[in-house]
Amino acid sequence: MGQVEEGLTVLAKAQAIVSKNGGYELEAELYRLKGELTLQQVVNQKSKSPDPRSLTPDLQGEAEACFLKAIEIAQRQQAKSLELRAVVSLVRLRQHHAQNPESCNTDHASRTTQHEARTRLNEAHDMLSEIYNWFTEGFDTKDLQEAQALLAELSH
Repeated sequence: MGQVEEGLTVLAKAQAIVSKNGGYELEAELYRLKGELTLQQVVNQKSKSPDPRSLTPDLQGEAEACFLKAIEIAQRQQAKSLELRAVVSLVRLRQHHAQNPESCNTDHASRTTQHEARTRLNEAHDMLSEIYNWFTEGFDTKDLQEAQALLAELSH
């Protein structure tokens, strides 16, 4: 709803509560949401400053780190639905990098950067395919439908 800073503050409080009182089953989702809100900061930053050199590429790296942490936690907890959500978020981020390399770096995009972005997207695609294929039911749920659509989109 456009209240990114407030959302990040609430998530920080929630993470502190989880660390103090338990409730670790929520931890992966908290990291994923933090990544999504961090990406929203990038979007907000771009709307305020059309010059890509003034953007903070660290925010995109921070968002990716949050998604990777969420995936790691979900895998450790064997929380497949949370893992699926985090992988979908990671794929979307890497898809954006592969399609818009100039918006993800402070330097001009090079063939090497584009190749690296495509390689990283392929790795994320493989992760998504693996987690999606783990499921044997629930294909009418929003998360699995979104994953299926993303897999189809990346296959073209």
